[in-house]
Amino acid sequence: MPSLQPVRGTHDLLPADARRHNHVVETARAVVGRYGYEEIATPIFEFTEVFQRTLGDTSDIVTKEMYTFVDRGGEQITLRPEATAGIARAFISGGLAQHAPLKYFCAGPMFRFERPQKGRLRQFHQIDIELLGVGEPLGDVEVIAAAADVLQALGVLDKTTLELNTLGDTESRTAYRTVLVDYLKGHLQRLSEDSRARLERNPLRILDSKDQSDRAIIAEAPVFTDYLTPGARDYFDRVRAGLDALGIGYSVNARLVRGLDYYCHTAFEFTTTELGAQGTVIAGGRYDGLIEMMGGPPTPGIGWAGGIERLAMLAGIEPPARRPIAVVPIGETAETAALAIAARLRRAGYTVDLGYKGNLKRRMKQANKVNAAAALLLGDDELKRKVATLRDMTSGTQVDVPLDGLETALAGYR
Repeated sequence: MPSLQPVRGTHDLLPADARRHNHVVETARAVVGRYGYEEIATPIFEFTEVFQRTLGDTSDIVTKEMYTFVDRGGEQITLRPEATAGIARAFISGGLAQHAPLKYFCAGPMFRFERPQKGRLRQFHQIDIELLGVGEPLGDVEVIAAAADVLQALGVLDKTTLELNTLGDTESRTAYRTVLVDYLKGHLQRLSEDSRARLERNPLRILDSKDQSDRAIIAEAPVFTDYLTPGARDYFDRVRAGLDALGIGYSVNARLVRGLDYYCHTAFEFTTTELGAQGTVIAGGRYDGLIEMMGGPPTPGIGWAGGIERLAMLAGIEPPARRPIAVVPIGETAETAALAIAARLRRAGYTVDLGYKGNLKRRMKQANKVNAAAALLLGDDELKRKVATLRDMTSGTQVDVPLDGLETALAGYR
């Protein structure tokens, strides 16, 4: 029988990985919390229609990457490939429009059937924020600023570039779509099969193609910003002015698009050159038509998502495990007392390791293995005198401390 392995494209978050993962999540949670974002959690699976309606029938995610199955009740279910659709569904099904504007933060696993490589997994994890009910440029600026602050707090902002574009309003996109389709039809035979399929239904998606032949054609395509209405141009100018006022640098990338009709105005990505092919670490945009398209009330929205694995790799931080206090009973008589002392210290907020068996030498070896900051030695003599021997595991020095004053004596080891 072959040895068991994790499914391709998944990985275990062992303690060191989990600390790196949690560092990203906890940092983001703290930063966006200062902006007023509150944490929510949606199910990791939804009815498939939620994603088909929001991601579009021609998107790679829907056509190639979704994990979809029929459950035992005969319902078609999909593991979530991204967070925004589930949050929009929760907004509608929860009747939350009356409470807008709303600021949400979430973190958790997502699922896409992709070719695994560095920074791209089939089960991956994201942090995500969504601002619902705000249609003004100031909302775009604040959402982007929150992303920049998260990157700054992780120590990686200077390793990224903010790429910015506008998708304009409906009138702008209609005008641009017409000239883009006309241009692409002139190169129809050179387009990839996927791009030819998208030409009529979702031509803007072609601008995001990774096919080399497509990219050569796209390089000469008309530029979206040439077809903006005055109102859409003013909106983009106000977003840029807000970023300038905050000192957030950016470069305008006219090829940065979101292909679905409910996206509008601002699209942005924080990218890096330090992770190989998977260079996008945070991506977002405005989606004013999404909730209405899903059957909810007209509600503007904007948000972003960041890959936790990529952010952890980029940050390169190895958060240390918390150093415990080892409680070391010497002899069977002391074990019961040690158990009570360990429980008491844990309730007081200390991390405590209690060896389960062995003589003094073996238990001290365990204390070293868990990198204990201090050890409390308890033997018959100590118990009679109502003290414990406190050994500093770094210096090796030790002193007797009264049992009724342990919390004070250990204050330096929190």
